[in-house]
Amino acid sequence: MDNETSLRNERKRGSGVKVVYDILRDEILHLELPPGSPIDEVQLSERFGMSRTPIREALVRLAGEGLIDTLPNRSTMVSQIDFLNMHSYFDALVLMYRVTTQLAAKYHRPEDLEIVRARQAEFAAAVEAQDALAMISTNAELHLAIAEAGRNPYFTALFGRLLNEGRRILRLYYQSYNDRLPRRFVEEHDEMIAAIAARDTDLAESLARLHAEQIVAQVQKLLVRGDRLDVKL
Repeated sequence: MDNETSLRNERKRGSGVKVVYDILRDEILHLELPPGSPIDEVQLSERFGMSRTPIREALVRLAGEGLIDTLPNRSTMVSQIDFLNMHSYFDALVLMYRVTTQLAAKYHRPEDLEIVRARQAEFAAAVEAQDALAMISTNAELHLAIAEAGRNPYFTALFGRLLNEGRRILRLYYQSYNDRLPRRFVEEHDEMIAAIAARDTDLAESLARLHAEQIVAQVQKLLVRGDRLDVKL
């Protein structure tokens, strides 16, 4: 096989990996593949009409994002949502919202604001279109752009991991609004960006905390049953 043929095959495989990754990722985030669903390489190979090599590579990418797990018996499944440790997750998430937004207000450069505003425009467009998966991805990209403007790569990496792990939780959050997010949520982002641009670190941190805490409160309402057992004693 000559180099040109090898390169074509490599590109074709790479394209196949992306197709499988994109479709499965959307199905997992949309909860069409619920937590705990089995993942069968043979079935996926038949479904996509591909060899198992690109299927495996796509699954490795999904595993790296915490969306699938490989069990000790080598079977693969959609990862569970760890509801038992949700309080610890929320504590870390709120903290990262606060600290990254505050640092962005302190250390951002003009070019950072251009990127942040572009990500915010994409989020606003996703909200307008009621596109839940686009809302999830653009929201994450916006907050990671804010984190990068804060110039602490450790915080950025941790925040990215938390946002990745919370994407299905965010899907439930958007479902609670029937994917029709109030315009207020776009405005909250605008207010945070304005505080960052003004280098008002206290206001930026406060707005980020309030923004994160209302998300947490809404998700917690979804996870706790509102009804009570009514038994006469």
